[in-house]
Amino acid sequence: MKIAVCAPAGRIDPIVEPRIKALAAITFPQVEIVFHPQCFLQDGHFAGSDAVRAAAFLEFANDPAFDAIWFARGGYGSNRILHDVMPKLGTAAKHKTYLGYSDIGFMLGALYAARIGRPTHGPVCSEINRKDDQGHCAMRALAWLVNGDKASLEPSLDGKRPVAAFNLSILNALIGTHWLPDLTDHVLMIEEVSEPLYRVDRMLFQMAHATQLKGIAGVRLGRITDVIPNTPEFAETPEQMITRWCGEMGVPYLGPADIAHDAANKVVPFGVI
Repeated sequence: MKIAVCAPAGRIDPIVEPRIKALAAITFPQVEIVFHPQCFLQDGHFAGSDAVRAAAFLEFANDPAFDAIWFARGGYGSNRILHDVMPKLGTAAKHKTYLGYSDIGFMLGALYAARIGRPTHGPVCSEINRKDDQGHCAMRALAWLVNGDKASLEPSLDGKRPVAAFNLSILNALIGTHWLPDLTDHVLMIEEVSEPLYRVDRMLFQMAHATQLKGIAGVRLGRITDVIPNTPEFAETPEQMITRWCGEMGVPYLGPADIAHDAANKVVPFGVI
């Protein structure tokens, strides 16, 4: 198996490459992991210019030698290349698994909308650097890519109902665009990081009243992490908020999802497993 790594948004620390390759060599020695040099470039906020990031993604996505693309990290920027890359994806791109989350939700959503490959919400390469994890997060992602390890999956997945998972901010940005896939009859999982609760509540309002999301089967709430405090303190917990907004949306709140911007983040393949 051959896995490609590219960075449609932010750059990564060069130490990520040897650490990921060392992990793979110990756990899955039959797997080759190839990092695009673009992952380590810097152009202001981004891992290279929009054109450079787009070219790197297309190079790997359209190469039949690769079985999967494991995104290097999130950050911000993958939305800026969608208009360039999506029309240029060829036959080889349709047979790959694409794994990432956070800002990479833009890529996953667009790929799923176009029915290209197997978009999957899950840990990115750079999480090998987590100081609170000792490589388990990256190992979970790698095990899913290599052999479809069911232990890596979000535990509520039942193989019956289709699912999709997004960072809430990214979902909000996709709403109203043609990059948002049709999620009719899907269970929608959401998570968020580094926002005050009033902003989370505002984004949930947008989700609850988005006409493009009418017809979803229900919502699961991942963890809301690194909450920014605000004064006065917000009056509701995340679970109270999602229960109220699901009521306005007219869909059931199905309970928690084991996804988040943290080391325990589980894997969620879009659609039905």
